[in-house]
Amino acid sequence: MTIRRVKYYLYLKDVILLSVTAFGGPQAFLAMILDIMVKKRRYISEEELWELHALCQILPGPTSTQTVSAIGYRVGGPNLAYLSLLVWILPATLIMTSAAILVDFLQTQTSGSLDFAKFIQPMAIGFIIYAAQKTIGKMVKTPEATVLMMLSAFVAFFYNSPYIFPIMLVIGGVFTSLKYHKQPKIEEKRGINVKWANFLLWAGVLILAAILGHFTRILPIRLFENFYRNGSLIFGGGQVLVPYLYTEFVEFKGYLTSEEFLTGYAISQGVPGPTFSISSYIGALSMRDMGITGAITGGLIAAAGIFLPGTFLIFFVIKFWDELKKYRPVRAALEGINAVSCGMLIAAAYLLFEPMPANTFNISAIVITYLLLQFTKIPSPLIIMGGIIIGLGYQLL
Repeated sequence: MTIRRVKYYLYLKDVILLSVTAFGGPQAFLAMILDIMVKKRRYISEEELWELHALCQILPGPTSTQTVSAIGYRVGGPNLAYLSLLVWILPATLIMTSAAILVDFLQTQTSGSLDFAKFIQPMAIGFIIYAAQKTIGKMVKTPEATVLMMLSAFVAFFYNSPYIFPIMLVIGGVFTSLKYHKQPKIEEKRGINVKWANFLLWAGVLILAAILGHFTRILPIRLFENFYRNGSLIFGGGQVLVPYLYTEFVEFKGYLTSEEFLTGYAISQGVPGPTFSISSYIGALSMRDMGITGAITGGLIAAAGIFLPGTFLIFFVIKFWDELKKYRPVRAALEGINAVSCGMLIAAAYLLFEPMPANTFNISAIVITYLLLQFTKIPSPLIIMGGIIIGLGYQLL
């Protein structure tokens, strides 16, 4: 028992280390997981890591967070998995909540001005374009997927309701599942032994939050439902989350401005840990009218809402994934879901740029940021830090 506890403590210590040093996005995160948790500690084998990561990629929710939780589940069961989830998300959650409070404070000191973020707002568009290019290159590989991507981008341009997104995801998945015969056959299936507890937990929380939010109209409950629903629908990682959150909280509900959103997205690119942490920034600003306590509460509620559904789902699916993936329609549906997600990402770049003046300054900042990401090895945090420093210097002048 003592040896087992020591192993659990070591695992949590390694997760803490990851949470404060995992800069550079999913690729850097995977490299660190491989080095620390596979090669050094040997919590799982390399083959198990790739299998778990692939499973997390095809489920809705934050892939990096689900991977950490899934490894914790393999090492020490659900209790360690939930502890590792908390340890992994806490630093980024606190940083982004603090960033929201600071941004709101600076605006009140400058009569609502965000001049200190003059440079990093267009830089955020550069990050989104770069992320879109990388994501499309990985996920869109067939003519059908390309058509679905363009159609979903077109729809997202003209319909700003957050409820259109899940409908488009379902349509995309159903469309490509019809060509399941192109998927390679896998050995004979012998049925699936499904344990429904975590699925019922996920669905029960979703339904309960929706009912309570609708009838009570209490902002914290509605915020939790909003983020929980988004966390249940996002395929493709943190960059795909952007259009969902922008549409719902900026265009649809007006909880924060486009400039505030872009500032938060840019800051999140320089923060270690999960990219979904931008949700804490949005949650904090959504409850800023309640003071600092309200902002902190909003940040924590948003983090709980965005991270919990993916965790419930990975715990549900991990137990029978080996059997489920043998069904060709299941694998075929992922092509359409991923293509629609990419279309959302294209729309996000346009929708976020639209409120900006199309002047030489903004376009130059977008292009320069993209070129730095594409052709140099300068870390994202340094790029963002440079933009913040230049912006603060500009405001002082």
